[in-house]
Amino acid sequence: MKVGLHPILNDSHIDANQASSQRQLSISLAALAGEQDSTLPLNLCLVLDHSGSMNGKPLKTVKEAAINLVDKLKPSDRISIITFDHRAKVLIPNQTVENIDEVKRRIAKLQPDGGTAIDEGLKLGMEEVAKGKEDKTSQIFLLTDGENEHGDNDRCLKLAKLASEYNITLNTLGFGSHWNQDILEKIADTAGGALSYIEQPEQALEEFGKLFTRIQSVGLTNAYLLFDLAMGTRLAELKPVAQVAPDTIELPVQPEGDRHSVRLGDLMKEERVVLANLYIDRLPAGEHLIANIQVRYDDPGLGQEGLFSENIPVSVQAQQLYQPAPNNTVQQSILALAKYRQTQIAETKLQQGDKTGAATMLQTAAKTALQMGDRGAATVLQRSATQLQEGGELSESDRKKTRIVSKTILQDS
Repeated sequence: MKVGLHPILNDSHIDANQASSQRQLSISLAALAGEQDSTLPLNLCLVLDHSGSMNGKPLKTVKEAAINLVDKLKPSDRISIITFDHRAKVLIPNQTVENIDEVKRRIAKLQPDGGTAIDEGLKLGMEEVAKGKEDKTSQIFLLTDGENEHGDNDRCLKLAKLASEYNITLNTLGFGSHWNQDILEKIADTAGGALSYIEQPEQALEEFGKLFTRIQSVGLTNAYLLFDLAMGTRLAELKPVAQVAPDTIELPVQPEGDRHSVRLGDLMKEERVVLANLYIDRLPAGEHLIANIQVRYDDPGLGQEGLFSENIPVSVQAQQLYQPAPNNTVQQSILALAKYRQTQIAETKLQQGDKTGAATMLQTAAKTALQMGDRGAATVLQRSATQLQEGGELSESDRKKTRIVSKTILQDS
């Protein structure tokens, strides 16, 4: 398995007469399978909320979705299941996929009870996953329908950070409309996973299936994007790097010797796109190297760690008579990030009680979505803007839909 790495600037020309030029560097990444490469074995843990509020159809459909996932596992995979209400327990300890019928029988017997302690479930899930990590991709699916009323949200975020350090990916699924969007999103973003919204019980099977397909495409793990910047080139000080596909996440940057490092986590066969905001000092006319881009990663399929991709140079052409050379593909990435950040500003204004300001920013985000051809997001964002303009409130469901469409392009849009 190799790394596909393709950096491209939004404009590879700069004005040699300007003191400084700003450029967006789009970096496409994917795990490229060779003829001999096979799908990585999974080390999957389901952390399932079975609190009293899951009573009836919600828990019934979650159990069906969990059983469906178990049926998809292969003999080389491992499974563990944690259940939680206001306490947490190990329903299925980490084990190879052998006695499938017993695993499904235990899932089917789950009953609703008690309150919600997400951090307790997450802690046990990480402990079980840690028992089967070797030469596998370790993934946790955390599902809840409520606030962490019997737990500690700060502890959840600390556990998510710990998961990323131990190369465990956390994916979160919010069920219904009463879960804490900020916490579940931060857990997923911190630990390199995805956030899913199950608005209606009948969507559980589909959302579990989408996540499972995503983790099956993981080819390499523990990946870091490394920036080696030339003298006179620097990253923007504020929010310099973000992932924009398959979903939008702000990515923290860490110094690593003379380079800058950004943790990516898993690399999938599906393309990921990262956008970096660069500033380039004045350069004399001619071609100039401004950066080298490389990825450090682990290949569980080969049992190898700390491997390096090819080192890819990035150059600009400084011109006395500047002629723009815009790249439309990178422009799409810029718009995706703008849509996300505009929606975030709208949410902040709404929290401050500024409905008019929030509505204006949501309208701006809707226009951005239309510019990039994302009609599904444009519809949701404009609907929320109109509701606020007419003096209405956004329901919990409306807020969650707005956030989800700001982060990704809906498949049915």
